[in-house]
Amino acid sequence: MNEVQVETIRQVRDHIADVVDRADRDDSPTVITRRGREVAAVVPIEMLRRYQRLEEQEILRLVRERMADPSPGIPMEQVMAEILEGPE
Repeated sequence: MNEVQVETIRQVRDHIADVVDRADRDDSPTVITRRGREVAAVVPIEMLRRYQRLEEQEILRLVRERMADPSPGIPMEQVMAEILEGPE
């Protein structure tokens, strides 16, 4: 994977085809900024799919861990809060 590109919204708007081509061709994400703050990214689709698979695996791991615990159940709200909180 090549270096992450950083572009402003204006630059992306003016050169969206180039940004998409770069993601497809070089497997390079482009971070989009607004007023100097990172707000979004254009990433290669396979990178997104890998992230989604990892996220699903983590959810399944947590569910299996909870189901194997013989102690009284944990409220679903707590499980979802842990999942959404992410790694510590």
